[in-house]
Amino acid sequence: MRHFQQYIDGQFEDAAATFPSIDPATGEYWAMMPEARSDDVERAVEAAHRAIHTGAWPAMTPTARGKLLMRLADLTSVNAQVLAELETRDTGKIIRETSAQIAYVADYYAYYGGLADKIEGAHLPIDKADMEVWIRREPVGVVAAIVPWNSQLFLAAVKLGPALAAGCTVVLKASEDGPAPLLEFARLVHEAGFPPGVVNIITGFGDECGAALTRHPKVAHVAFTGGPATARHIVRNSAENLASTSLELGGKSPFVVFADADLDSAANAQVAGILAAAGQSCVAGSRLIIESSVKQRFLAILKAKAEAVRMGPPDDPETEVGPLCTNRQRQLIESVVDASVAAGAGLVTGGRAQDRPGFFFPPTILDCDDVEAAATTTELFGPVLTVVSF
Repeated sequence: MRHFQQYIDGQFEDAAATFPSIDPATGEYWAMMPEARSDDVERAVEAAHRAIHTGAWPAMTPTARGKLLMRLADLTSVNAQVLAELETRDTGKIIRETSAQIAYVADYYAYYGGLADKIEGAHLPIDKADMEVWIRREPVGVVAAIVPWNSQLFLAAVKLGPALAAGCTVVLKASEDGPAPLLEFARLVHEAGFPPGVVNIITGFGDECGAALTRHPKVAHVAFTGGPATARHIVRNSAENLASTSLELGGKSPFVVFADADLDSAANAQVAGILAAAGQSCVAGSRLIIESSVKQRFLAILKAKAEAVRMGPPDDPETEVGPLCTNRQRQLIESVVDASVAAGAGLVTGGRAQDRPGFFFPPTILDCDDVEAAATTTELFGPVLTVVSF
């Protein structure tokens, strides 16, 4: 089994504990991950806090910071395929999606590298002849960046990039579900030449690692992408240190179809909207709202397209839908679908986990005019579409 390490204060090291990571395509353990505990979090935050106040980072010009980000962009581009393959192995996200997404992650680091020396202040005229007022933008401090597994390299880039361009330091917590690509990405951070402590990358579970990070008194800002339940804990924790927060949460994105639509084109868009990343996206089009006069015709088109989608190994370039990331998510989806059917929803297609290794769940469509049904109100994070007519 492959063993990954955390990255703290410019060093790769073992964490206080480890936990196994499961290949979603096979259901088998394939790697051991570092499980950061409160002591690990303490050292990471202290390293980030030290780096923002002493050493090379605070003395570095914005242009020099930008060049480091440009270097990181180049390294990300060169290593994109390795990162994509790791993400596919550890999360089950299909290789055609991980390769496409990681191909443009480097552009974000390049963008923020160019922005680093464009951060401007202002000179304000006032009514005192012997005084001047200047506004100078300064780093907010240590940033705790917490990302989910499903688009982790992209979501890390849109947190790390602006934080580093602004002169902040970062403790990045990768999701415990599939952290391999971000732990590997730490090697690129190291190679790019960022001073020790500027970027720290750990992973661990929310009840200890996440809680210790978000309530730490030396964390000034928490940038989080994930579910609302976790966000509520983060907001409560941030009250302890008065940290500011930016929260990007999930949803049940609606897809609305009127009777005068091009139904075949709309069906293609709907299938792409719910089956991309096997529905494991905060912007998945998981609620179809359709005009009743074309509902049955549209459902027939959707059913045919959903059943024609190729489900298979995520490392096969021909696969269109891969497995779910965790068995936990598959069990949740199956239970919510069962409850919705028992409450009166019609099962158009799918609905049951396949009898095969790994965490596969087929494209599923529920005809469900009850807008309060569990499947309609719960972000399932899977390939499940609910249909409501008007």
